[in-house]
Amino acid sequence: MEDNLIYFDNNSTTPCDPRVVDAMLPWFYQNPGNAASRSHAFGWKAEEAVDYAREQVANLINVESKEIIFTSGATESDNLAIKGVFEMYGRKGNHIITLTTEHKAVLDACDKVEKMGADVTYLEVNNEGLVDLKALEDAITDKTILVSIMWANNETGVIQPMKEIGEICAKKGVLFFSDATQAVGKIPVDPKETGVHLMAFTGHKMYGPKGVGALFVNRKKPRVKVVAQMDGGGHERGMRSGTLNVPGIVGFGKAAELAKQEMAADAARLSVLRDKLESALESRLEEVYVNGSRTHRMPHVTNISFKHVEGEGLMMTFNENIAVSSGSACTSASLEPSYVLVALGLGDDLAHSSIRFSLGRFTKEEEIDRAIELVANGVTHMRDLSPIWEMYKEGVDLDSVQWQEH
Repeated sequence: MEDNLIYFDNNSTTPCDPRVVDAMLPWFYQNPGNAASRSHAFGWKAEEAVDYAREQVANLINVESKEIIFTSGATESDNLAIKGVFEMYGRKGNHIITLTTEHKAVLDACDKVEKMGADVTYLEVNNEGLVDLKALEDAITDKTILVSIMWANNETGVIQPMKEIGEICAKKGVLFFSDATQAVGKIPVDPKETGVHLMAFTGHKMYGPKGVGALFVNRKKPRVKVVAQMDGGGHERGMRSGTLNVPGIVGFGKAAELAKQEMAADAARLSVLRDKLESALESRLEEVYVNGSRTHRMPHVTNISFKHVEGEGLMMTFNENIAVSSGSACTSASLEPSYVLVALGLGDDLAHSSIRFSLGRFTKEEEIDRAIELVANGVTHMRDLSPIWEMYKEGVDLDSVQWQEH
C-alpha cells in the first residue's frame, strides 16, 4: 500500500495478510494440481490442501468441516442459500423474511425468488438499525421457510441480536440464514450456538484473498439441503460445481487460522482507535452524528454524518490521502442516499453527508491522528463555502425555507 494513503475502507475489502500470501504462493506453480484429479499425486496433494483449509475455516466458526461449502465469495453464498432453500423447500411454503437493511446480494436474491413465486416480507429496523423481535415473530406464518438476517451490517457495523432471532426461528420451526460477511474473522461467530442453519462469509473481508468464500450448511438437527445453482461435476457434496480455487482456498484457510488467533486482540485495539476517531471529530466539529447503535456494533467500524456537508464532496477534499466510503462498495456507483441509513430514519441530508470509516489489522494510531486533522479540515472547508451552513448558523429554520426549483 502507498505510504501516504491511509486505508480506512476495510469493510469493502481488506489487504491480504503477507502470511496468507506466503501460504498461497506454492499452489500457483509448484503444486498445480486440480483437487478433483484423483489419479495422480498432484491432485491428491491439492485435495489434501483443500481438506486442511476446510478444517481451518470450520474451526474458526466452530462447525464440522463437512458443513463448509466453498464458493467464489459471499455473493454466491447468499444466492446459493436463498435460491437453494426456496427451491428445496418450496413444497413446505414460499414465504421468506428479511430486513430492508440487508446487503444488495441478499435483497437482489430475494427479488429474484419473488419473480419465481416467493412471498418476501421486508421488515423495517429501528433508528439504531436493530430488528424488532416481536415484529419478526409476528411475521412468521405456516408458509415461512426461511428468515434471512445479516449478522453485522456492512455500512454501520450494527450487530443484530442473533441468539434471540435463532430462538424465535427454532420455536417456529423455520430455517435461519445469515450473511455474516462483515462479522466472521472480526468477532466470535458460532452459528450452531446461535441457532443459524446457513451462513455466508468470504475470505477478502478477513485479510484473505478475493474470489473465495464459503457457505455453512447445517448437517444435523436439522439436516439442511439446498438445490445447487451451478451444475456440472457435482463438486462440494453436490451443492456447488466448479473446479476449486486451490490457492484461494489455501489462503482463506490461513486467514481463518490467523483470525482465530488474533481477532480478540485486533478488536480490542481497533475499538480504542475507532472511539478516538469518533470522540475527536465530535469534540472538534458541530453537528456530527454517529449512525446506528453505539453499543451493538462491530469494533472497527463507524458511520458518521456531518450535517450540511455533502459526503461525496467532503471525500474529495481528502481522498488523495484517505480511502473511505460513503456507503456499500457494491452500490457506490449510485448517487442515491444510502438505503441503509434512510431505513434508520435519517433524512436525505444526513444520509448524503455520511462517511463510513472501517479500520483494520494494519491501521496505525498515527493514521487516526492524521485522519482526524484531514477530515476536520475538510468539513470546516466545505461548511465555509456553504450558504446553507451560513443560514443554519444564523438561526434560520431550514425546514421552513421555500426552496425554488429551476
